[in-house]
Parts: sequence; structure tokens; C-alpha cells
Amino acid sequence: MKKARIAVLVSGGGTNLQALIDAERAGALPSGELALVVSSKAGVFALERAAAAGIPAVVISRRDLGSPEAFEDALLSALREAGIDLVVLAGFLSILGPRVIAAYPDRILNVHPSLIPSFCGAGFYGLRVHEAALSYGVKVTGATVHLVNEIPDGGRILLQRAVEILDGDTPETLQRRVMEEAEWKLLPAATEMVARALIND
Repeated sequence: MKKARIAVLVSGGGTNLQALIDAERAGALPSGELALVVSSKAGVFALERAAAAGIPAVVISRRDLGSPEAFEDALLSALREAGIDLVVLAGFLSILGPRVIAAYPDRILNVHPSLIPSFCGAGFYGLRVHEAALSYGVKVTGATVHLVNEIPDGGRILLQRAVEILDGDTPETLQRRVMEEAEWKLLPAATEMVARALIND
């Protein structure tokens, strides 16, 4: 059976990458195969996860390449060389340029740790999202998987899941619970949904 070839773009520990690896191993990603991991930084634990799972990995650093254009060129080249059909942003902290987005229309997914349109857009990433939710006093947060377009966190929403905020939550405890209860479930499900649509197109 034909499978969509998936690239996962990472910048850190790779917990969402691990959720995808676990889903593939469990048979929950039947329409796709994890074919490439791209890290924006060398030495991150996500690269060890990729190696342990036997997934080819490459480091493409905007800082090392010196310009957004060179970064785009290198990323597009790596994706094309690996025959990638679908791109998943899993804690990737570099903004994708317009040529990358144009090359993969409706085929780039991102997971964001809030219920978009709350606490999203430029400047909202990592713990900052959970700090904002707590300081605002909302009682429910969650995660969203959406398609990527040229507007940060502005693409069409695919899946969302709510997570209750508990008394005494810190940004760190809330981040962990949002990952466990929402991100790690939503991202594999949305990836399979898009991969299935691609191979049946």
C-alpha cells in the first residue's frame, strides 16, 4: 500500500516526534511513514529519538546558513531529496518561509499548545503560551493542530482538544498536561488524517 512520506521538523527534546514514532509502531499511522527528521539545532535529544527509531535525520540551522533564503534552499532540498509528501512541525522554532509553504500547500501541519485563536500568533510559543493562559485566568486551555500558511498559527484548524486548568498549576505543570492529554493524541491523529487524504487523492 502506498504511504505518504512524512518529514518531522524539530528543535528540542522531540516529545511530539516520539508521539508520532509510537503511533507508527502501534499501527496508528497506517497511511504514512516517518521518512525524515529535520532539526534546526545540533545535539538535541530529538535527534537521538530519530536515530533510535531508524529515521534518517539532518540538521539545518538558520544561524549556520546565515540567511533565510539559504535556510529555505537547504530545507527544500532536503525535503525533495527524501521524497517528502507531508511536513509536520513538532516544536520547530524556525518560521517557515513563503517558498517552503508554497511547495507544500495544505501539507504542512503544526501543533500549538492552546485552543486557537487564544494565545497564538507571533511570540506565542513554548512556556510563553502557558504563562499567558495562567496570567489571564482562563479555566480551560488545550492544543490545536492546524495547517500552516504564511500567518503564524493562522491556517485552517484540523483538530482541537481541551485541557482543564487546575488550581496550583504552574506553566511547567500545565505544559506537561497539555502535551500528555492533547498534543500527543492530536498530532498523530491529524497526521494520519492528512496522510490518508493525500494517498487517496
